Amino acid sequence: MVEPRQLRELREIVGDEHVLVDEDLLSSYVVDFTGRFRGWSGCVVRPGSTQEVAAIVSTCRRNGIRLTVQGGNTGLVGGAVPLGGETVLSLRRLSRIDHVDPRSGQLTAGAGVSIVAVQQAAAAAGWAYGVDFSSRASATVGGSVATNAGGLRVLRHGDTRAQLLGVEAVLGTAAVVSRLSGLTKDNTGYHLPGLLCGSEGTLGVVTAARFRLVAPLAQRVVALLAFRTPSDAVAAAGSLRRQLPSLSAAELFFDEGLSLVREVLSLPTPFPSRHRAYLLLEAGADHDPVTELSAAVESLHGVEAVAVATGGHGADQLWRYREGHTEAINTLGAPHKLDVTVPMDAFAELVERVPEVVARLRPEARTWLFGHAAEGSLHVNVTGVDPADEEVDEAVLRLVASLEGSISAEHGIGRAKRRWLDLCRSSAEIEAFRAIKGALDPDGILNPGVLLPDS
Repeated sequence: MVEPRQLRELREIVGDEHVLVDEDLLSSYVVDFTGRFRGWSGCVVRPGSTQEVAAIVSTCRRNGIRLTVQGGNTGLVGGAVPLGGETVLSLRRLSRIDHVDPRSGQLTAGAGVSIVAVQQAAAAAGWAYGVDFSSRASATVGGSVATNAGGLRVLRHGDTRAQLLGVEAVLGTAAVVSRLSGLTKDNTGYHLPGLLCGSEGTLGVVTAARFRLVAPLAQRVVALLAFRTPSDAVAAAGSLRRQLPSLSAAELFFDEGLSLVREVLSLPTPFPSRHRAYLLLEAGADHDPVTELSAAVESLHGVEAVAVATGGHGADQLWRYREGHTEAINTLGAPHKLDVTVPMDAFAELVERVPEVVARLRPEARTWLFGHAAEGSLHVNVTGVDPADEEVDEAVLRLVASLEGSISAEHGIGRAKRRWLDLCRSSAEIEAFRAIKGALDPDGILNPGVLLPDS
């Protein structure tokens, strides 16, 4: 627990109203989005500037107070939950968007800015932001940088690291590093933005980020394709990458998931009959992409039905079938969520074998799969398993490793997966990680227990 004297120091930095100690006020900060990870904390501190963050880190370092850094708290691996009773450092007040430059196509956003706010600011300047995911309204800039979030359009624009031109951050030493000029060519030494991006708050607290923007697409078309088999859908995603330069997204899901989404969200059926697998496609261009999309779809094997929408409500409704999966699955209880990725030539095998692995260990469990088909990225959700039961997690992650994949494609390692980091990182790499951690956070106060396995 934070001592009264330490609370006074924190209140002097941010003001009384931004140091929360009441249990009711703390409740939303100590449980993750899924409900699987629940921690506890005696204090939440909400700074309003980088200078306040630096002062907090300095105070906590001096007093031996450990910090859990938190943005929108939409993570799925327990990385932003104070499972060890840490003080929560909430960055939601860092919500300013500064220096939107329509000439260079760049903007700077505070760590507490939501992704949808970044998208709106970009659009107002005549640009677009290349990262998007279903939690856009609550997920924040800081969290997306900390986990190197990918999302729905990695196929076209890359992940968060691909958009990142600079950061402002407070290291675990309380030193501030700031490079927000937006230079696209700067070869003056180590690339700190790239290092901090994906470090899950273990090296420094990102307080602001400079992003490159992308050209908006004048026209888009969304199509939902139904397939005879999952392998047909996976093969189609690979084929479309070659044939359709305007392809922005290729999202895979299955009949069981679609049925659950329709039931929970009261959505109409997209087709008169049911099908085993589905691909949701989005293509965008300066010209109407419908003709080239139609030509590409006609060449695919195993397509049983097609629904098409050219923007507006129809396109949004087709996307709802895919984006509603997380919301629908959460109604069944706290799921085990394992976002993984494998080489494309192993993706169909992964899709086929994951349900078998789960059923063999826990016949009573249910497995829900969806993901980014063109990148070999799969969201594995398992319901009906106790939140503390990690046997299914281990079996799935070992399967992924055997296919030369990664145990995390989206949400980082957090606390949930750190014991399995050695499945895809060598001992030399992990020791290099520890050395970097020791240099930038020598007292280990930032996000202890996250990412790195116990020594």
